[in-house]
Amino acid sequence: MIYRHHIAPPRAFTQLSHEIIRHPRLTSDAVRLLTWQLSLPQGAREPLSRTAERARIGGSAFTRAKRQLKDEGFVHERRVQGPGGRWATQQLVSSTPLSAAEAAKLLARMPVGPAGGTITERVSPQLAPGARIPAVGEPTTPPTDGHPKKDSWENTSHRPPEPPSPATESETETATASASASASAAPETEPQPETTTAPPLLEEARALVSTFPGLSPALRHIPRAMHAELADLTARWLAAGHPPTAVRLHILRGLPDDGSTVHRPGGLLRYLLRDVPPVPPVPTGTGSAPEATPPPRGASPEQPLEPRLSPRLAGARECAGDHIQPTLFRPITDEALCRDCTARSVPPK
Repeated sequence: MIYRHHIAPPRAFTQLSHEIIRHPRLTSDAVRLLTWQLSLPQGAREPLSRTAERARIGGSAFTRAKRQLKDEGFVHERRVQGPGGRWATQQLVSSTPLSAAEAAKLLARMPVGPAGGTITERVSPQLAPGARIPAVGEPTTPPTDGHPKKDSWENTSHRPPEPPSPATESETETATASASASASAAPETEPQPETTTAPPLLEEARALVSTFPGLSPALRHIPRAMHAELADLTARWLAAGHPPTAVRLHILRGLPDDGSTVHRPGGLLRYLLRDVPPVPPVPTGTGSAPEATPPPRGASPEQPLEPRLSPRLAGARECAGDHIQPTLFRPITDEALCRDCTARSVPPK
């Protein structure tokens, strides 16, 4: 059995309907939020989030309570654009459920501005943009094709040949006739052979290119699409008289000696093989000796020059055994064979 004792307050009270207090679909947080808002004095502009903070309602509970009040029609919310183009959020709290149309009519009569402001501008239910000043002139479509006005002849690298003028044609015909007459008068000579790379030389260059990845770990990942181009460049070296050993030494000298990573080994090889130097003359016993290359700083003239290798290849030696491609190894004492060749050369016990 329960007893109730109620004394009507003489002041500072709010009249609330039983529908709000006993609403079956509103939680205690939603009822507390609604009754707190309805108890505020007339003209107060306290938002729902500030009321939830004062009532010590958490974030998740406030979101759930606000959603319930909006579903039941006690709270309505919309965003409008006020004076100066600034956007504001309008919230309407009602003691009775209202429809969206009824809430829009009430919100249209509410001032837009910060809390406590004196702005009295009204907001229409539908804000339409004002009339804009049109641009000068008639509307035109942007050009999508056509030749540029400026002549790009000087910026073109592969230009077609210019048509010869009549005076140039006459001069060319005269020069051709004189050249034909001199050729008929001169004795016949054997035609000079064209300087083209022979197929056997190209095959040798391809075999040499296939050994480049074994020269250094920096050259392991050469793109297969560049093998043909590198073979042509290597064939030029072979056609000029450079032996394969000279090509390998030239590549090893061009590798970075500070241990830095080579990101594009194919481009590095293309750069190293692009220019073919002349073959150094071989000294002979007769005649004047060729001018010797000055030794590097700090080296004696009698000391033979060794190829400059990278730090990764310092102390390495090429194995004298039978391998498909040149194999480097680090000797322990003074052996000439690698570990695999040494193991094969020792007869089994």
